[in-house]
Amino acid sequence: MGEAAEKGVVAAGHPLTAQAGARVLREGGNAVDAAVGAMLVSFAAEPLLTGLGAGGYMLVAGGGVQPALLDFFVQAPTRLGDGSEVALRAIDVSFGDARQVFYVGPASCGVYGTPAGVCEALRRWGSVPLEDLAAPAARLAREGVAVNASQAYLAEILVDLLTSTPECAALWAPDGRLLREGGVLRNPELGEALLRLASDGAEPFYRGDIATAVCRWLDERGGSLRRADLAGYEAIERRPVRMAYRDREILTNPPPSAGGTLLAYALALLDRAPAPPTLCAVVEAMAAAQSERTAEFVEGLDGEGFLERFLSSRLGSTTHVSVIDAQGCACSVTSTNGEGSGVVVPGTGMHINNVMGEEDLNPLGFHLHPAGRRMPSMMAPSVVMREGEVELVLGSAGSNRIRSALLQTIVRVVDHGMRVREAVDAPRVHFEDGVVFAEPGIDLEGLPEGVRVVRFGALNLFFGGVQAALRRGEDLTGAGDPRRGGAAVGA
Repeated sequence: MGEAAEKGVVAAGHPLTAQAGARVLREGGNAVDAAVGAMLVSFAAEPLLTGLGAGGYMLVAGGGVQPALLDFFVQAPTRLGDGSEVALRAIDVSFGDARQVFYVGPASCGVYGTPAGVCEALRRWGSVPLEDLAAPAARLAREGVAVNASQAYLAEILVDLLTSTPECAALWAPDGRLLREGGVLRNPELGEALLRLASDGAEPFYRGDIATAVCRWLDERGGSLRRADLAGYEAIERRPVRMAYRDREILTNPPPSAGGTLLAYALALLDRAPAPPTLCAVVEAMAAAQSERTAEFVEGLDGEGFLERFLSSRLGSTTHVSVIDAQGCACSVTSTNGEGSGVVVPGTGMHINNVMGEEDLNPLGFHLHPAGRRMPSMMAPSVVMREGEVELVLGSAGSNRIRSALLQTIVRVVDHGMRVREAVDAPRVHFEDGVVFAEPGIDLEGLPEGVRVVRFGALNLFFGGVQAALRRGEDLTGAGDPRRGGAAVGA
């Protein structure tokens, strides 16, 4: 970020996304306006990661605003149970040095939340009309966005998904070949849907003609999403997790999301020892957090008072936007389409999520959640407070790697005093299933015995995509994660 930031800073997963948010700040909007404007542009610029068929969370704090978490994540649909549902389709994805299986198709689609989330966020905290925020995004969707290197890489590793249906292939392989870097992705129907959201709000997407089109298309192909599932959906305000770490207060995503709870647990473990923690201590905290993700943990997430009981008894493809405005208000919003189901509904431009097929979010098996339950999530939009003011706002993409990416970024800013650019760029590790995955540049001496190490040859999107903004004194700075083509823009 090379420019002075007077009205605020926006860090996001794509330069166009960050530029859109910064434009809103320059024109007088607040942090939430900027985050929503950026988020809408991400639907056109980062369509493999988010969209109108996705879900997410928004954390708002600072600048005199009562801290609040807006939950608009994906909800489980009706389970038919009569054998008419089609099977999930497995897609094998290679990150170069690691592999992961994703499950897609009509049976993977859950109840989307982004239309409701956008409208509710602006109702509660916004000052700019939705029409003004949606217009740039709609124009980009209609005219097209040049595929950058990060999006091209994602498209390449997800090629089996993007060509799994004629409708999806029409967007991503319009001439029979997958779009490469520099190719232009156009989705005029998405542009029209964004304008419809701006003019009519969320109603058409949940109880109107768009809801009917989505449900009919999925039903004809063996999906279980029903009109009643959409009609009953609403964005929910929750109280953020609040915990002490060193001389800071951390705000993050509460249950029924799993990510914030496990991040808080890992930080609490590190807080017991002197600063800064060793690599071994960080890995052990990651391991301890992962070990808690049991059947009882997943089932208990939806229960009243779960967070307090959990912490007291022991003490996932995504994109993110972080904003701090000149008044000190922070908005941290993470949204995801999973990898997308491959189901693009004609007439809507909507690529529906595959959250019901996300193995990371269904560790006990698929289609076990009752209809209407918010799905557990690894997403953890977070804010670090210092002496009652916002110091750091951050969030990450990366499925199971979200919590480890955020943990290391917070430790580097708080314990090591790093600037935000240094903290985001620094190499990362991730612990999972007895394996430490490591980017180059980390000294792995002193790791716990018996741990297997997988070394990556370069920084890789496997390790998440942290987008962060930092306030130190009067200085506002931001950093987009180079692993996922992120950018930060000052206003």
